[in-house]
Amino acid sequence: MAKYEFKLPDIGEGIAEAEIVAWHVKLGDRIEEDQPLADMMTDKATVEMETPVAGTVVELAGEVGDQVAIGSVLAVIETEGEAGAAGEMPMADGAEAPTEAQEDALPTMAVEETSESVRPERSEAQSKGAGTKAAERPSTSLRTNEGSGKAHALASPAVRQRARDLGIDLGEVKTAGDRVRHADLDAYLLYHGGSVSGRGSAPRQDETVKVVGLRRKIAENMAEATRRIPHFTLVEEFDVTALEETRAMMNADRGNNPKLTLLPFLITAMAKAIPAWPMLNATYDDEANVITRHGALHLGMATQTPSGLMVPVIRNADRMSVWQLASEALRLAEAARGGKASREELSGSSITLSSLGPLGGITSTPVINRPEVAIIAVNKVEEKVVVVDEDIAVRKRMNLSLSCDHRVVDGWDAANFLTAMKAYIENPLRLLSA
Repeated sequence: MAKYEFKLPDIGEGIAEAEIVAWHVKLGDRIEEDQPLADMMTDKATVEMETPVAGTVVELAGEVGDQVAIGSVLAVIETEGEAGAAGEMPMADGAEAPTEAQEDALPTMAVEETSESVRPERSEAQSKGAGTKAAERPSTSLRTNEGSGKAHALASPAVRQRARDLGIDLGEVKTAGDRVRHADLDAYLLYHGGSVSGRGSAPRQDETVKVVGLRRKIAENMAEATRRIPHFTLVEEFDVTALEETRAMMNADRGNNPKLTLLPFLITAMAKAIPAWPMLNATYDDEANVITRHGALHLGMATQTPSGLMVPVIRNADRMSVWQLASEALRLAEAARGGKASREELSGSSITLSSLGPLGGITSTPVINRPEVAIIAVNKVEEKVVVVDEDIAVRKRMNLSLSCDHRVVDGWDAANFLTAMKAYIENPLRLLSA
């Protein structure tokens, strides 16, 4: 018997340490080669670490939420036979370094990115050891550990956590893609009548959830924003009847363009109103006491992902048509939810727009995305009986909630900005004119 020390590899340029987000094993567990070991999160990505050897787990570096330095021992695995130097695997006699094609055939670790693509580099010895088996490894979403008869499914940490919560064995979930996704879990639940392992009717128990990873960073950012920024929120009601009619007409003849939601029209209204009220499209460095009023509209788009809230950025939104805005918004949302948004796509916004669509509620008080000084929340559209030109009519109405940093933006500025937006939103011809 020998002990193999799995050291945390360099999983990103400039990264000194990573946080343990989740353990997939515990002390005493028997694990197979390429089995998930732990989810590690840096400022750039959440990376699923896989063990390069089979054996029994005898030591773990710490608990969920602990920080582990790059190059330090993450886990110690007791293996059969002799091991090489700590953290290295001996190469079989006659084995050659893997070719580029063989490297491409190797399965990648499941990465759920928060800012940019990260693929941990393997040591030279690990690469050589893997090269002899590269051609034998399957490229499907399920891999079977020889000798155990149990399938191992590729999935993001969020999907794995949801499967654990539902009591679902990922090896039993069928998928047409390269890994199990939330939609595959939904289909599995539907096929089994919405109940798995008898848990559907069992009473829910109290659970303790440690705040780690992206959720911890969101919590820190929100606390810092509310602590340092004196918020005030202004709510205005908009008549979107004509705008909704215009949107329906454009969607009926959209060709290959994506389906239009209200967001591209609201962004266009913001772009047209901001030049007269530039203090809303600004960032504030409160340590240097410097306000930067941005010439271009770099629109932050609050997006819910399986890991939590992210804000991809539509750059130069003021130069785009509603069709271009719709395409870019769709592309960025898909990239964020799939963990493929780059660091540049997740930074540099000058004002943020947040929307929950039909779940948007009647009104809201959004928290500013620091160092920005303003954020707009879109609330749901409702049909209301209102007075129009002394007659009673049913109209489609919607509230916009504007939160501002009172150190930079006065109530007068906020009210006038919403009034300017209202003039465009309630007159689609003016909104869509050059």
